[in-house]
Amino acid sequence: MKKLITWTLLAMLLMIGFPWIAVEFAGSAGMAICFILFYAVNPLFSVVCGVSAGKNIRQLYALPVITVVLFLTGVWLFFEIAESAFLLYGGCYLIIGIIAMLISAFANKRKK
Repeated sequence: MKKLITWTLLAMLLMIGFPWIAVEFAGSAGMAICFILFYAVNPLFSVVCGVSAGKNIRQLYALPVITVVLFLTGVWLFFEIAESAFLLYGGCYLIIGIIAMLISAFANKRKK
């Protein structure tokens, strides 16, 4: 349970904090920061969350879903509420996280 709380707090920092920073402090480089967030940082974080969840799948199976919910909360709060394009991004991050979780669980199971 402690790992889930730690990962959730980290996901809150990344998925809610970074869009806020992009909106508040980006200025004219806001679009470039958004591209970096949407195409590099968030997918990599989804993979890392999935791999971590795969190591202890019984306790952390909800981590990819929590990450996507926090992503949608962050972008809808700071960019535009109910923008449907963010659902596509969230769905892709969810698929990436679940695939990474399953691969990690399979690799850990095979290792034992």
